[in-house]
Amino acid sequence: MSGLQLLWFILIGLLFSGYFFLEGFDYGVGMSVQTLAHDEHEKDQIIETIGPIWDGNEVWLLTAGGAIFASFPYWYASMFSGYYLILFIILVGLIIRGVSFEFRSKMPGNKKKVWNWTLAIGSFIVPFFFGILFISMIQGMPLDAAGNMKAGFTDYINLYSVVGGVALTLLCYLHGLNYLTLKTLGPVRDRARNYAELFYWVLYVGLVVFAVLMYFQTDFFTLHPITTLSLLVVIVALSVIANVAVAKRKEMLAFLASGLTMIALVSLLFSGLFPRVMVSSLTHKNDLLIVNASSSPYTLHIMTILAFTILPFVLAYTAWTYYVFRKRIKHPKFDVEGEVVNAG
Repeated sequence: MSGLQLLWFILIGLLFSGYFFLEGFDYGVGMSVQTLAHDEHEKDQIIETIGPIWDGNEVWLLTAGGAIFASFPYWYASMFSGYYLILFIILVGLIIRGVSFEFRSKMPGNKKKVWNWTLAIGSFIVPFFFGILFISMIQGMPLDAAGNMKAGFTDYINLYSVVGGVALTLLCYLHGLNYLTLKTLGPVRDRARNYAELFYWVLYVGLVVFAVLMYFQTDFFTLHPITTLSLLVVIVALSVIANVAVAKRKEMLAFLASGLTMIALVSLLFSGLFPRVMVSSLTHKNDLLIVNASSSPYTLHIMTILAFTILPFVLAYTAWTYYVFRKRIKHPKFDVEGEVVNAG
């Protein structure tokens, strides 16, 4: 395995980490529109927190997909053909979620209901089916020697993959709640904090089930026992830190901790896969390895130059965007301190 092959495997992991850190709270906020808000004013307030940034966050997913296509074409071919239906469902979720922002903003108050639902449903579909995809992939899929996947329903949808989908969705929801406590004022902020305190206890149960199933359903503990156990401990520790921070109203700490939990989860999946990119459930001789799934050294070399030239500008633009839209969003019926405004 060359240094460039290893570098691009790590870079793809970093791109997915950035995607779930940034877009993860977007999905949580989208789900909160129908689960947290009590009226259209609160829904407007919630959506306004991500209005200027949600589409920019999705660029990380496009970049990750493009990076796999260019640097690991055999991985791209096996994954995107074998997971065609799962990725199609994810695409549908992204589409209905994206159009809901535009159509909802053009509708009068009494006709926004359908677009509230499409936003919430789309925000649920994407993380849930990404969880299905990644967890079934680390379990192992029926890959033949040519890298073709011939999978049945239970290869995709099984106990562990569903637990993984629920866990990722719950992590996104909590990340979104922490973001709302950081970005809003008034009842939404207080309600988001209360919901987060409750759902962290549900998350702890889910993490235990997830870890137990990982032990029995994957070879992570056999191949990488120290790394796997360490990252599971980190995930639990970060969840506890976020939970305590929510209780103590340290909102930035809670948000950063929940975001780092997403990064630790991606790190767990990628470190467990190494040195593979796809696991075959038929025989490990059919595993797709980093060393034989990558592009040519010349392609990787050119991509590296382009990536390290462009990436600083992308990071600077992203940081500037969040700085410009850093202010809290208040409820139209409440003043800055959260007191009801006298309309009369």
